[in-house]
Amino acid sequence: MSFVFKIGIAKKNNIEIENRETIEVIASKGVIGDRYFHDFNGDREQITLIEKENIDYYNKTFNTNFDYLEFRRNIITKDIQLNNLVGKTISVGKIKLKVNDLCRPCKDLQNRLAKNNIIKEFLRRGGLRCEILTSGTINIGDKITV
Repeated sequence: MSFVFKIGIAKKNNIEIENRETIEVIASKGVIGDRYFHDFNGDREQITLIEKENIDYYNKTFNTNFDYLEFRRNIITKDIQLNNLVGKTISVGKIKLKVNDLCRPCKDLQNRLAKNNIIKEFLRRGGLRCEILTSGTINIGDKITV
């Protein structure tokens, strides 16, 4: 069963991601309290997901111990392969998300983590950018279905 493993938001760009048990999301706007929440938000800036397993792989392969939230995504998933979902609609608990694009890592993340291979290693492992289709709550442990 695929589910929400961890949740995080950041109120501003240059601050640490806050660990959350639950978040409120508004369709077409984003995650309440997150740096990317806007009234007229693009369909790729509303919410992001990344696989726990990809971060575990990196930590094991490169002998690092990064926390999942250090990768600056809103939702850390467990037991689901995200790349295959581009173009599909998924449910996270009772919330519907439209998967629009892969979420590629940026130079800022690479600099923040002080590892010169983050962009290369997470080019196809960096998660997803999604559009929020329904408003409501997402909780740790919520089931993820396609």
